[in-house]
Amino acid sequence: MAKYRYYISLMFILSALAVFSFSHVSYSSRSENADQLAHEYNRQELTKASDYILPLKGVNEQILRRKGYLASYNRYTKEPNWVAWHLTKEHLSGTVKRPGNAWHEDPQVPSPRATHADYKKSGWSRGHMCPAGDNKWDSDAMYDTFLYSNVCPQHPRLNSGDWNEIEIACRRWAQNFNDIYIICGPIYFRKEHQTIGANRIMVPDAFFKVVICLNGTPKGIGFICRNTEGNRRKDMYVNSISQVERITGMTFFPNLPSDISFMVKNGADIKSWDMP
Repeated sequence: MAKYRYYISLMFILSALAVFSFSHVSYSSRSENADQLAHEYNRQELTKASDYILPLKGVNEQILRRKGYLASYNRYTKEPNWVAWHLTKEHLSGTVKRPGNAWHEDPQVPSPRATHADYKKSGWSRGHMCPAGDNKWDSDAMYDTFLYSNVCPQHPRLNSGDWNEIEIACRRWAQNFNDIYIICGPIYFRKEHQTIGANRIMVPDAFFKVVICLNGTPKGIGFICRNTEGNRRKDMYVNSISQVERITGMTFFPNLPSDISFMVKNGADIKSWDMP
């Protein structure tokens, strides 16, 4: 009987080892395939709005194509639903300076629309979605970031503090990994919202940002920042992209191959991003 139990135990151990070995090989193979798929996909570059996000359901949107970014504009909130861009290492090496008095209305969106007067003495900052600092490579691209269709009312300390720190981190990641893709925008949790100015520009409750890298092992990360003074560590804002999708109701990077999509949308390890 003891001998019988010995053989049963031995068979169980060997079976377990076989399963472990098979799983390990399958995972490695999948990871290598995903790396290659990501490399090939990244060579195509994401250029269409549908590459970044599925069309929004039940939400007004007008797609705007700028030199440095794409935007989905909402005529009711009078600000973007989302803004997306491809940040490359080359774009970080430009010498274009931030212009003075560059804020301007967007004639491509319908009236009423945001103006200087709406923000004046409102207590809210003009928060870039696609930041000026990502567009030092071209003066026109830089100027486009100062369109009010690329701006949301943002708490001044969030704008100059934690939101700015996340923007700086994205530039460091583009430098380290050669290029990344970014989508960000406002979030509204409540039905009733504060507005500013005569044109009633809606004040968001929070902001989201999602970032993916397709060089090397694909990865992604998301951030949710309440529209308050902030002053926290970046990792306090971290979410997976899947979590950001659930919060916003949006579907990001819908055309990614399934293996890559799973990897970038379900991981959120900020430490892996700060490794060159």
